[in-house]
Amino acid sequence: MLTTHEAHFHSLLFVPGDRPERFDKALKSGAHAIIIDLEDAVAPTAKAQARTAIASWASAEHPVLLRINGPGTPWFDEDVELLDLPGISGVVLPKAESSEAIAIVTKDFTSDIPVYPLIETAAGIWNVRDVASTHGVRQLLFGTLDFQVDMNIEGDGAELDPYRASLVLVSRVLGLKPPIDGVTPVIDDLQRLTQETVNSKRRGFAGKLCIHPKQVGPVNDVFRPSEADVAWAKRVLISVAKAQGAAVALDGKMVDRPVVLRAEQILASLTEVGDAA
Repeated sequence: MLTTHEAHFHSLLFVPGDRPERFDKALKSGAHAIIIDLEDAVAPTAKAQARTAIASWASAEHPVLLRINGPGTPWFDEDVELLDLPGISGVVLPKAESSEAIAIVTKDFTSDIPVYPLIETAAGIWNVRDVASTHGVRQLLFGTLDFQVDMNIEGDGAELDPYRASLVLVSRVLGLKPPIDGVTPVIDDLQRLTQETVNSKRRGFAGKLCIHPKQVGPVNDVFRPSEADVAWAKRVLISVAKAQGAAVALDGKMVDRPVVLRAEQILASLTEVGDAA
């Protein structure tokens, strides 16, 4: 089993930190990573209770990510202490806007803890290169709902695509894994979830945040290569291997380097998806 910081995620499922009865259920959902949430999903009066529940449950047997409250909040210092617990394999930092904010989180750790910054404000997008290039950052997450509010944007489809492109571009240039797109807030609308997930994939994202276990399967299905894609990729690589450096054509089309790279990516994705359960 890959640890969460080694894995490639397609589905990342949020679980409220004050609902410990849901932790084990989340691990069985099929999500590639579980994010136990101490921020938006937990009321201020329940923060301490949530930290106690997480500390009692945490174990190296089931690695998870932890979304903490940000620097400057009353809960930040105690949240950060939980990052030393066994099984906490990465930290999700909300409203990440600068390298300094990330350094505040990681400064007391003798070993690297993977950081997953949530880009969910105008300042976060503006400073995304600074954030993404900070030591410890493993992958960017797009907090679409908060970003819409901050930018006064109506609509979460094409209206957000230019900002999605920014995250994908910066991630690629700086050598990070492709980013993870934001949630679909409507739980029971499978058509909308599928459409938005397809859009995420087409825009170059590696996966999508989920807020309910029933969203996990459809998200995984969209990002999982189809049987036809896998068969095509295998045929491409077999043809290239047999050609031993000679020019290759498959199905009447030239197989050049970009085609080979695409085939390799498809097959690699079959073995690189993590399982935080």
